[in-house]
Amino acid sequence: MVMTNNTNATQTATATPAATPQDHEHTPRLNFAKAAPKAFKALIGFDAAARDGLDPALVELIQIRASLLNGCAYCLHMHTSDARKAGEDEARLHMVGVWREARNFFTAKEQAALALTESVTLVSRGGVPDDVYVEATRHFDESELARVLALIFAINTWNRIALSTAKVAGEDERAAH
Repeated sequence: MVMTNNTNATQTATATPAATPQDHEHTPRLNFAKAAPKAFKALIGFDAAARDGLDPALVELIQIRASLLNGCAYCLHMHTSDARKAGEDEARLHMVGVWREARNFFTAKEQAALALTESVTLVSRGGVPDDVYVEATRHFDESELARVLALIFAINTWNRIALSTAKVAGEDERAAH
């Protein structure tokens, strides 16, 4: 069972047999950056515009939370590594997945961003509740909120690219582009 700290976000794996090593091997998949360079570059630009002016620690927390929810090991490894390099506290990184029970590790602004990240990432499970949106507006001005939303959209897209193309956690391909 994967617990995501959100009643609506609980996923169960009741009928799934135990994974075997060969379950994690994939048929070779396309290199999205090479196969769709214009789309890839557009996404890089969108991502950069989204994070412009946002606190780098907040950016990483958002990306980590979305990657946890989406089960994207590639992006989770990348963003926890980036957060560590930027000086993020190891204890906070361990608490992102259970932030509601560990609120003392996060500011009210970070908590609002994490709640919004969950709602947008899991949008098909009930949309973005008004209380979550209103709380975010208490901590972010309109421009910041738009960029936070854009960042959430971007990381969800990156997660889907990594998962669809079977990116391997621990391999950071950013320098190659």
